[in-house]
Amino acid sequence: SQTSVCFGHYSLTSGGELSEEVKKQLESELMRIQQYAVDITLDPDTANPFLILSDDGKQVYYGKRKNRPDNPERFSETVCVMGKENISVGKIYFEVEVKNKNKWELGVARGSINRKEPISPRLETGPWILMLRNGGDYKAVSVLLSLKSKPQKVGVFVDYEEGVVSFYDVDAAALIYSFTGCNFTEKLFPIFGPCSDDRAPLIITPVSK
Repeated sequence: SQTSVCFGHYSLTSGGELSEEVKKQLESELMRIQQYAVDITLDPDTANPFLILSDDGKQVYYGKRKNRPDNPERFSETVCVMGKENISVGKIYFEVEVKNKNKWELGVARGSINRKEPISPRLETGPWILMLRNGGDYKAVSVLLSLKSKPQKVGVFVDYEEGVVSFYDVDAAALIYSFTGCNFTEKLFPIFGPCSDDRAPLIITPVSK
């Protein structure tokens, strides 16, 4: 079967602008949530056969298909990989360098996600992801976002009990988007989609607190 390039396609709505006062609040907010930083490593057992992982498990990019065992954990129809670390209580935060890329997907997914069929994210069931298309079209599942600048590094924050997944432009210390009111009932794992047609890597970077 043909391996899909990325996650599914969605309807679009318009995004909004932030006031200076709100931006200042977000800057202090980002500093506060960075204390929940977790050291994330990519899980090679979940990696789609077209994905190349670095030896340290911190970088992933699209490449030539590799012969990998089709174990139950592996994504076979969607070009993505999960992190080894999970969350089922409390809060986590991690940062990913996305510069030099025109397409990517990033967020968290349920551990029970179907890894053998194409994935179409939904607000109710996830995966809860932020994505870039065509070098400038940012979407949070079904919401088209209006960003003033292109994030070079994205911070992902999850508050399990509150049902929140937030994405930040780390350098600008600005909130990009938050999923709120999510009903989490099982373990969530970081998920990374570097996409095809784009050989630059997604890089998990250390968080400077």
